[in-house]
Amino acid sequence: MSSNSQPHPTDDAAAGGTASPHPLRVLVVGGVAGGMSAATRLRRLDEKAEIVVVERSGHVSYANCGLPYFVGGVIEDEDDLLLQTPERLLERFRLDVRVDTEVVGIDAEAHLATVRSTLDGTEMQFGFDKLILSPGALPVRPPITGFDRVRTLRTVEDAAGLFRDVSAAPSAAVVIGAGFIGLETAENLRRSGIDVTIVEAAGQVLTPLDPELAVLIEAELLANGVHVETGVAVTEVTDTAVVLADGRSLPADLVVGSIGVRPDTRLAVMAGLDIGPNGGIAVTGVGLTSHPDIYAVGDAVEKVDSVGGGTSLIALANVANRQGRRVADHIAGLVRDAAPSIGSAIVKVFSRTAAMTGWNETRLAAAGRPYRAIHSHPMNHATYYPGAEQMSLKLLFDPIDGTILGAQAVGGAGVDKRIDILATAMTGGLTAPALADLELAYAPPFSSAKDPVNMLGYMAENVLSGECDVIAPGELAGLADTGWTVLDVRTPSEFAAGSIPGSISAPLDSLRDDLPGLGDGPFAIYCQVGQRGHTATELLHQLGRAARNLDGGYRTWLDAEAARTGDASQLITPAS
Repeated sequence: MSSNSQPHPTDDAAAGGTASPHPLRVLVVGGVAGGMSAATRLRRLDEKAEIVVVERSGHVSYANCGLPYFVGGVIEDEDDLLLQTPERLLERFRLDVRVDTEVVGIDAEAHLATVRSTLDGTEMQFGFDKLILSPGALPVRPPITGFDRVRTLRTVEDAAGLFRDVSAAPSAAVVIGAGFIGLETAENLRRSGIDVTIVEAAGQVLTPLDPELAVLIEAELLANGVHVETGVAVTEVTDTAVVLADGRSLPADLVVGSIGVRPDTRLAVMAGLDIGPNGGIAVTGVGLTSHPDIYAVGDAVEKVDSVGGGTSLIALANVANRQGRRVADHIAGLVRDAAPSIGSAIVKVFSRTAAMTGWNETRLAAAGRPYRAIHSHPMNHATYYPGAEQMSLKLLFDPIDGTILGAQAVGGAGVDKRIDILATAMTGGLTAPALADLELAYAPPFSSAKDPVNMLGYMAENVLSGECDVIAPGELAGLADTGWTVLDVRTPSEFAAGSIPGSISAPLDSLRDDLPGLGDGPFAIYCQVGQRGHTATELLHQLGRAARNLDGGYRTWLDAEAARTGDASQLITPAS
């Protein structure tokens, strides 16, 4: 059990990190990822330190990323969410863990914190030599009439309450917000037999993805019976419905809010610490705040952004764990700066997976950062081996030096593998063309001799060298309006099954013979996914014709059109 011994009072010798007559006293505020990583790592480095952890909820170490799956019954036992208990942490690490306890006062200069039990209101003071803040983030609760009826999902207690609501068999639910947690919650509610609608104020679901990939996730939601309302805000929540800004009313026995989170900086403000430009706690590379004896980690702090070079708010468990470890190292005298964050993330939505790393095109364009974008639609492994699944990949890179700026992927099996390779390449400083030379494990059940990541490297190499000038889907209509001839180099049967309006069928295998009847160009070329289009473009160049290839082919154009028109339903296929 957690210790009830009174902590040592703070003395002047402890302040400022000078020699102290007592063991180092460390107070960790907040558990879960960052706080518990710091506490356990510090214990491994310092057996004598007195480490106290206080956590306002009833659980100090739990799998918050698994909460939606408990609500949906995929994780059946609530105890499976609990990674550690105060009793086990005391036994193994001699940590004094106090749950249901919140900090209500911090005197930074006196190195003193006042804590209060959330159960009986009892208060006591903790003296510390070092303070580690890991307060996490708070769900955004907008000033919408009736929003107090809305469930959120951040703690085990939240999940237990939502599970009870689901067990009461509501007929209809509305999830407000189509981010990671919102999508996972919607899926699990739908799997519980509830009629589910997602409402998202932005014009698309999952805004970290660019629209032409996000629309694939919307199509997956629709294919599984989830209603999706994008580009419309919620104005009121009543006892039986959610009212939208356009006046419509959606029936809702259950409403879950997943609008986003904001850094919980209340303790930092209380301690007089600096707040960063994005509203999070400002910290150095080792996690130090503006006070020399106070550190901060996790969702509440601003992280150095690998792409932009400034800071950003990245609420990810793996980043919080890494920060916690680095803080413990610094306290113990091991100076190791945390690496900049690239924001790698992944989410499962029914049978599809969406993953991303770095910046998306929307963010790069808004920042005025030059970039090139390429799309591909490879199979996850050799097509002749049974069970091959297609995925959609997007790579963003610097148009001059090939620095990888971001990547996105949507598909089934193998998406996680590819985005992890690309994230590793970004961290290691590899350029986009260098992806072509990665020696990746290959056997037919796992990949192709040219892995999808290798193919992105070849494509980037062609673009940067000037060998292939690709057309973005949004450019195509403008080129056609200025006299470009749009050629579909797929087979006649593919052309008959669906083509870009105004295009001419010119199959690749007969293109040499057909060319005299096609005019002098210039030509905008497309195939299904871009590969045959590249071959046709190179052929035309050698025959003295001006030609450009449509990036990602007909498949990317279809996705971009579905995103532009707001009609994801046209992408639903029996395989969805």
